[in-house]
Amino acid sequence: MSRIRRPLVTSLSAFALAVAGLTITTGTAHAQSCSQAYLPLPDPSCQPGDFNPDVTQSTIDSTICVSGWTATVRPSSSYTTALKKKQIVEYGYTDTSTSDYEEDHFVPLELGGAPKSELNLWPEPEYGTKTAANKDTVENKLKKAVCAGTVTLADAQDAIVTDWTTALSSLGLS
Repeated sequence: MSRIRRPLVTSLSAFALAVAGLTITTGTAHAQSCSQAYLPLPDPSCQPGDFNPDVTQSTIDSTICVSGWTATVRPSSSYTTALKKKQIVEYGYTDTSTSDYEEDHFVPLELGGAPKSELNLWPEPEYGTKTAANKDTVENKLKKAVCAGTVTLADAQDAIVTDWTTALSSLGLS
């Protein structure tokens, strides 16, 4: 039986930790830090939101306002599940069950959020008083307002990024 050289083992271990979202510092593994202090919003230093350049005020009638359009840009579940596992570690959640989180678009696809950007996707808890399901309701109302022309795309995007829990009231929609 051959022995594996220590530098190779060290390199392989560092690679495995990197894949898991961990870094090596002075010989120990540490999660990259995103704070839970902003919940029910993501940590803005980790997920500030990101936009799909194909969605603008002038293209909403051929993008977000077309029924079924988000399905054409939504990333695969294999992509979002892998990202969710990595980000659960980054957020330091003690509950690591992937079923307790929705890998959510901070700026929703319905409002022109970037589909695959790690700046726009985060593991949103399905527990608590303000959950992913609550945010979905806000997103749908904002999309309807944008498509009806009562709110601009930019105003809806700004409201959701500022605080989705107050987005409707800040735009006079609640």
